[in-house]
Amino acid sequence: MPVEALSLWEMVLRVALAALLGGAIGWDRERQDKAAGIRTMILVSIGACGAMLAAMELAAAFGAQGVTLDPLRVISGVIGGVGFLGAGAIIQSGGAIHGMTTAATIWASAGIGVATGAGLYRLAIILTAFVLITLVVVTMMKGTVLPEKHDPDGGQA
Repeated sequence: MPVEALSLWEMVLRVALAALLGGAIGWDRERQDKAAGIRTMILVSIGACGAMLAAMELAAAFGAQGVTLDPLRVISGVIGGVGFLGAGAIIQSGGAIHGMTTAATIWASAGIGVATGAGLYRLAIILTAFVLITLVVVTMMKGTVLPEKHDPDGGQA
């Protein structure tokens, strides 16, 4: 079954939704004064969405000429590539590792961008809701249900 090109408005809708969902996650990170905040999460989500849209558009354009392009490979490339961005957010200092949640949030934002670019709006919204629930609820549980971790640097990261 050939892939059809998207209308300009459909592409704008997908990019705007990716920006909105990435922004929601980034707003929570910004609120907690984390290094990767609203701009980072919006850009990661938009970038992943754009890569997916480009792959789908190329598949539509070249599919009519009998060339087979696999937009699903983009998912693998984006998720793997964003892993390197996340790795840059992880810092080891004094035997402690910092930035794992930031790295995971960057990775999740890319997944949301890919889902949005593919037109899987419900999935993208569900993923965003679960990311936000995880970030907010687990943060609220720290020190109450979950014990505080010992910070050998005294909070200096």
